[in-house]
Amino acid sequence: MFSAFTLHYARLPERFYEHFDPVPVKAPELVAFNRPLAEELGFDLDAFDTDQAAAWFAGNTVPPGAEPLAMAYAGHQFGNFVPRLGDGRAVLLGEVTDRQGRLRDIQLKGAGRTPFSRGGDGRAPLGPVLREYLVSEAMHAMGIPTTRALAAVTTGERVVRRTPEPGGVVTRVASSHIRVGTFQYFAARGDIDGVRTLADHVIDRHYPELREHPEEERYLALLEAVQARQAALVARWMGVGFIHGVMNTDNTAISGETIDFGPCAFMEAYDPRKVFSSIDEGGRYAYGNQPGIIQWNLARFAETLLPLIDTEQERAVERATKVIEAYPGQYEGEWLAVMRAKLGLVREEEGDGELADSLLEALHAGRADFTLSFRQLADVAESTEGRQALFELFERTEPLETWLELWQARLAREDVDAATIATRMRAVNPLYIPRNHKVEEALSAAYQGDFSPFETLREVLAKPFEEQPGREAYTLPAEPSEQVFRTFCGT
Repeated sequence: MFSAFTLHYARLPERFYEHFDPVPVKAPELVAFNRPLAEELGFDLDAFDTDQAAAWFAGNTVPPGAEPLAMAYAGHQFGNFVPRLGDGRAVLLGEVTDRQGRLRDIQLKGAGRTPFSRGGDGRAPLGPVLREYLVSEAMHAMGIPTTRALAAVTTGERVVRRTPEPGGVVTRVASSHIRVGTFQYFAARGDIDGVRTLADHVIDRHYPELREHPEEERYLALLEAVQARQAALVARWMGVGFIHGVMNTDNTAISGETIDFGPCAFMEAYDPRKVFSSIDEGGRYAYGNQPGIIQWNLARFAETLLPLIDTEQERAVERATKVIEAYPGQYEGEWLAVMRAKLGLVREEEGDGELADSLLEALHAGRADFTLSFRQLADVAESTEGRQALFELFERTEPLETWLELWQARLAREDVDAATIATRMRAVNPLYIPRNHKVEEALSAAYQGDFSPFETLREVLAKPFEEQPGREAYTLPAEPSEQVFRTFCGT
């Protein structure tokens, strides 16, 4: 079933990883398989065998051609540097080339204790496995760069976190699993050759156009390229109300993909201070802090590249600092592009940023649902009849009423008909997101052996922008008794 594996990362020097075979589980059972993604990866679905797939995706059998390993990396966790983290419960099987000629990592997460486990059991509870599956695939359906879920299995074993829970393994697909923390691992050891080897590997894999730069400019260009992707990524997060929850440097992918769906969640009532993660007690990674945190993480990445940017340290710091200081302007441009699209705007006008900010202030004052408010604006753009449904989302409507007059005057300058504006708004403002109470409902049922709520939610989230008759309940915010206040990462 698997395509032929290639072993690009495994051919890097051995200090980049530890060879490690997944630890077999008691009774693997395949509970989710992403056939469209498998097709994209070039899998032979005609030869699909459920039992064999369960054995492969649980780690009981190593697929032919794979060379399992646990990757080494370090990272800042909540601002504190840890020099050795690594894949404590993940195993990279290797890479496959998809039908578009792109290299894609295949990784098992929850596959047992590795040399980097630091006393942990290397396992994953079923809940976080299914959460990652649902949320990562939802992000993909919304067009946001992300790792993806190929399969999920139950293990027939229990893992103990707060209480004993069913175990699971998720198979994750990524452009790569190289992180800012991977660079930090070698930089912290003074291993400049390791940093250079890793940087060259990243350039070859993710930024091949940088090979055209002379060597003395190449690594600064790498910093610029990674920064551009991260600015665009976080702007997209902000546009759908996504809160990552643990934006440590070891969870910041050099490829520009969303990675590690631990205590992540989607905001309902708009609040820039919103936090869900049970481990983020100080609100470091609150929704509104995410753009600034990425700049902080990028500065840590820049520090690792200094010896490659210039042999004279003061000059290297000056050049890297100039790049990092350009981030706010880059992010602002990306965020404005997202917000213009959400508001039905194509033309660029100077006051568009203030217009978007004013709407967010109205959402905050009215404690309005972020997703439904933007979606309902499409109806308002098309007809005045949509106003009442929008007002019903707000506890206070006065700021919104003032804002609507400004927005509709701005729309009038678009020189396009209302139906076209509404259509393009519905194409970028999702109707369905992984609402936290619906995710928890699916996970609770799965713990009891009922995967039908998971399957239904998975189907709904695959078409986030399309109205799905009969599934209106999936569009609604949580009732007071259904609200989820904390999420857990499962490590």
